Amino acid sequence: MKNHFHLLLEVKKVGHLFQGRYRAILCDKDAYLLELVRYIHLNPVRAKVVADPGKYLWTGHLSYLGKLKDGLIDEDFVLGQFGENRYCDRQRCLQFVLEDLHTGHQEKCFEVKDQLYLGGESFIDRIEVEKRDTGNVLYDIPIEVIAEEVSRATGIARVRLHSLTRDREGAHGMSMVAYLSRVISDHRARDIAQHFQRSTMAMSQGIIKFENRFRQDKHLREIIEKLKEGLIKEGKRKYFITIACPHISPSVESSFPS
Repeated sequence: MKNHFHLLLEVKKVGHLFQGRYRAILCDKDAYLLELVRYIHLNPVRAKVVADPGKYLWTGHLSYLGKLKDGLIDEDFVLGQFGENRYCDRQRCLQFVLEDLHTGHQEKCFEVKDQLYLGGESFIDRIEVEKRDTGNVLYDIPIEVIAEEVSRATGIARVRLHSLTRDREGAHGMSMVAYLSRVISDHRARDIAQHFQRSTMAMSQGIIKFENRFRQDKHLREIIEKLKEGLIKEGKRKYFITIACPHISPSVESSFPS
C-alpha cells in the first residue's frame, strides 16, 4: 500500500524476534488464515487503489491465480484448503476472495487479544504454555516500576539513573533498567529512551553494550536473574481488545505465508 504493507508469515517459534514487533500479531491459521489472505488481497480494492484485486501487482493475489511466479510465496498450503486439483483450487480461491469484495471489512473477525493474538482462548492458552516452556513470557510492568526495583536492589539512587551527567554508576543502572524492560516487558527502545530523556540510538547502543557485558559477567547475570524473579512475581498480564487489520502497519505476523 502507499504507506504500509502487510506480511502473512509462518513462524515456528514465539518470542522476541517476532512477537510484538512491527505491530505483529500471532494468528490461529486454522481459524483465520483464509480470512487474512482474503483481507490482504482485497486491501487495495477497499483503499480504492484498484477496482479488481487482479489489477494490483503488489500482493500475492496474482501468484495464487497462477499468473505470476516470483518464488516469494508458498501457495501450496492455502490453495490446498480448496481441494486437490490445482486449476480448480485457483478458481475456488479467486471465488472465495471475490465473495467478500462488496461486503466491507468484518471487524468481528479481527478482534485481537492483548494486541498480540488473533484466535480463540484455546489457541492463546497453547501459545502461553509454549512461551512459559521457553522462558519467553512477557509481563505488563511499567518502566518506572522496573527502575524502582533496580534502584532498591543496587542502591543506586533513582535520581542517578536519570542523571544527564557522566555518572558511570548511574549509566550502568539505567542500562540495567533498559535491559530488563526489554526482556521482561518488551518495552521499545524508543519508549525507554523517552523515559530517561535520551536518544533512541544512544539507548539502543547502551542495551547492546549491556547485553555483551551480561554474557561475560556471571555475577551480573546472577543480579539480573534475582531482579527478574522479583519483578515477575509482581507482574500481571492484561488483555485488550483491538481491531487487527485496519490499522496494522507495516506487517502482520501470522502462522502461514501469503
